Amino acid sequence: MFPSILIVDDEPSILQSLSGILSDEGFEIMTAANGYEALKIIDAESPDLVLLDIWMPGIDGIETLKEINQNNPLIQVIIITGHGTIETAVKATKLGAFDFIEKPLSIDKIIVTINNALNFRRLEEENKYLRKKTIEKNSINGNSPITLALKKQIAVAAPTDAWILITGENGTGKEMIARTIHHLSPRTDQPFIDVNCAAIPDELIESELFGHEKNSFSGASTKKIGKFELAGKGTIFLDEIGDMSLKNQSKILRVLQESRFQRVGSDRTLNVKARVIAASNKNLEKEIESGNFREDLYYRLNVIPIEVPPLRDRSEDVPILIEKFFEDTSKHTAQKKKQLTPEASTLLSNYSWPGNVRELKNLVERLDIMVNKNIIDESDIPAPYNSTASKGWKPPEVEPYLIDNLKEAKKVFEKKFIQAKLLQNKNDIATTAEKMGIKPSHLYKKLKNLDLD
Repeated sequence: MFPSILIVDDEPSILQSLSGILSDEGFEIMTAANGYEALKIIDAESPDLVLLDIWMPGIDGIETLKEINQNNPLIQVIIITGHGTIETAVKATKLGAFDFIEKPLSIDKIIVTINNALNFRRLEEENKYLRKKTIEKNSINGNSPITLALKKQIAVAAPTDAWILITGENGTGKEMIARTIHHLSPRTDQPFIDVNCAAIPDELIESELFGHEKNSFSGASTKKIGKFELAGKGTIFLDEIGDMSLKNQSKILRVLQESRFQRVGSDRTLNVKARVIAASNKNLEKEIESGNFREDLYYRLNVIPIEVPPLRDRSEDVPILIEKFFEDTSKHTAQKKKQLTPEASTLLSNYSWPGNVRELKNLVERLDIMVNKNIIDESDIPAPYNSTASKGWKPPEVEPYLIDNLKEAKKVFEKKFIQAKLLQNKNDIATTAEKMGIKPSHLYKKLKNLDLD
């Protein structure tokens, strides 16, 4: 399908000559002699681009541009005029025009400008699509009253510049909510920088967050840009801030209070332009009472508090989450999406989920890989999620040391060992494999070979 262009000019010779040239270039051409006629065609045909003359009887080009930008912002507009001034060009650009071309028209310049504008439109549409997919990926899934209230709170908070403190248990999706807030905010085109506060040693906090100059301390062989500087005008996410030492809390508080910082070894002062979102799995008010968290930092961060509910408090969302996770895994494996029977779905909805959404996602991935059928029933659900199954792992009937055959004894021990490790790690395959010193794919094979699926 060829791009469509609407040429708007009150000079018939311009309409005729441009129509012929651009048609030869492969564009679909429409014409209008004035702004009123142009707006009617735009409403009916929605062209990809408009070549718009400024000086026309009736509705002039500037007024027509205002209407186009207000009602059809994705349509690219190139202004053409024989009476161009710097002021007119600046005004047209501020009103949304892609570019400004003076008469007499250079055909080469017109074609280059048209192609640039159309490429820009494609990039805008792609970015809009990618933003939509990113928001969908990070969105909170579920229709329970508590989840709907959380979504509403996010929608209200996101467009503001207010700092936000997200609290909730491990695995509830605090980082996902922070990313959603960022992508719903006016800062969506700016960086999102996440910082695991618990993982930064005291001696490295200033270098990691604020950067350093070359040779500013032993080991600083190159200049380093810190997280706050990388965030720019975007969002900096201070995750697990409740695990940060009091010493590091003081350094963070000073920068947040003053909204400025210096790289280690530099005299240059840089301003904090990023929005700050913090998160913690701890009750920070109790941490303040225990002397583990600074009260002034808490109130500095807690402008808008968002508490993420545990999955056990929104059990009606479990079937929706399962559906979403099976859909995600089917896209990665290019296989048919698996489903749960109503009985199996009810079984999982009644589970307490101490590991929250993360634990549920891990289980769905495990079921998708280990259960070799498209419809998963109650018997396929392992303990501890299946209340009809044995609590914990079922020990072998015979202990390894009572078996004469070494190969069989190894198999019994390995099965017992893996079952225990899975329980310790809440059936998280990746974590269990890491602690066992093997790859997740290797662990999956062992589960299948040992009939643990």
